Amino acid sequence: MVSEFKTISKSGEGVFKDRGSKFLGFTFHITNEDEIKDALYALRKEYYDARHHCYAYVLGDDRKTYRANDDGEPNHSAGDPILGQIHSYELTNILVVVIRYFGGTKLGVSGLINAYKTSAQLAIDNSTIVKEEVKATLILEYDYNVTNEVMRLVREFEIGIQDEQYLEYCLLIGNIRINKVNALKEKIQLLNNTGTEVFLKFD
Repeated sequence: MVSEFKTISKSGEGVFKDRGSKFLGFTFHITNEDEIKDALYALRKEYYDARHHCYAYVLGDDRKTYRANDDGEPNHSAGDPILGQIHSYELTNILVVVIRYFGGTKLGVSGLINAYKTSAQLAIDNSTIVKEEVKATLILEYDYNVTNEVMRLVREFEIGIQDEQYLEYCLLIGNIRINKVNALKEKIQLLNNTGTEVFLKFD
């Protein structure tokens, strides 16, 4: 089970030139496809006169959601080299866009691959790369009279509280590091064996 992953906390940019063509590289920290659409829309609006907006992204703790787009360049000459750089840095939750201004001279497939690969690398190198811990969202349901026991669990397992509801039963929604989940389950089982009723589920 993956307990941490690498992503970026600060965007970066890079510029590469070859035979008159100019390639502008940009990175973005993203967590869903809506954020990807927003970033692409903003770039297309700002750099409306560019010939190509090629990109690649990777999403998810396991890095299994990804896509590459050549945006009119020859197949696999733009998006794949960008994606290759993301994979080589083992990054996720990242979008890399490379915008090309055509300079009048064709670069050939090998020249394009080098240009998009280098532009992506420059942009990533100018980003701030960080490690983040994988977290799970949990829901604790309990009777009000065991609130103290639940708060001890929150402190012991460093549960980040996102929401609390006090109805017929109390409800606590929070997140926990994935590598602490099994220990929390065991602790709750021990509590419940003594007659305390705390119910744990994951969203």
